[in-house]
Amino acid sequence: MQDVERTSPRIWTVPNALSMLRLAGVPVFLWLVLGPEADGWALALLMVSGVTDWLDGYLARRLNQFTALGQVLDPVADRLYILAVVVGLALRDVIPWWVAILLPLRDLFLWFLVPFLRTRGYSALPVHFLGKAATFNLLYAFPLLLLGDGEGTVAMLANVFGWAFAFWGIGLYWWAGILYAWQVRMLLRTTPRPVESGDVG
Repeated sequence: MQDVERTSPRIWTVPNALSMLRLAGVPVFLWLVLGPEADGWALALLMVSGVTDWLDGYLARRLNQFTALGQVLDPVADRLYILAVVVGLALRDVIPWWVAILLPLRDLFLWFLVPFLRTRGYSALPVHFLGKAATFNLLYAFPLLLLGDGEGTVAMLANVFGWAFAFWGIGLYWWAGILYAWQVRMLLRTTPRPVESGDVG
C-alpha cells in the first residue's frame, strides 16, 4: 500500500474551495439540462467542472494544502457530477439507461467495501491514477455527448468522440473499482485489526 500524503486539519484552503464550488454546480447543471434545456450553459458548467477537478489537485500539490476534508470532497464531487450527468442525460434520452445504471452501480459496489476497510482503521483508500483517468474520460465524454444531441457535422463528430471517451471511461471506471477491491483484499490480509484502547492493560 502506498503512503497517503501528509494531510492538514485545515478546511478553508483554495483546493477545498474549488471542490465546494464544483459540488454547488451539481444541482445547477441538473436544472439547466432538465429545466430550460440550456445546453450551452450546461456544457460551459461541465467544462468549468473539468478544469477545477484538475486545478484543485494541482494546487493541493503546489501549495502543499493536502487536507483530510479535501481527500473526501474531491472524489465525492467527482461522483456526484457523474451521477448528475448520467441521470440528466438519460432523462433527456441522450444516453441509454444502462449507462446511467452501470456507473452508479460501481460506486455502490465500492460502498460495500467501506465496512471492511473500517475493520482495519481506514475509512477510504487513496485515489489512484486509474480512477482519475476514468473520471477524466467521463468528464470529457458527457459534454461531447450533450453537444452531439443535435444535427450537423459538429454534432456527429461530437457524438462519435463522446462515445469513444464514454466507453473508455466506463471500462477504466470499473477497472479502477476492481483494483480498489483487490487493494481492500490485500489490506485485510496484511493489516491487523487496530487495538482498541479498552483492550490494553
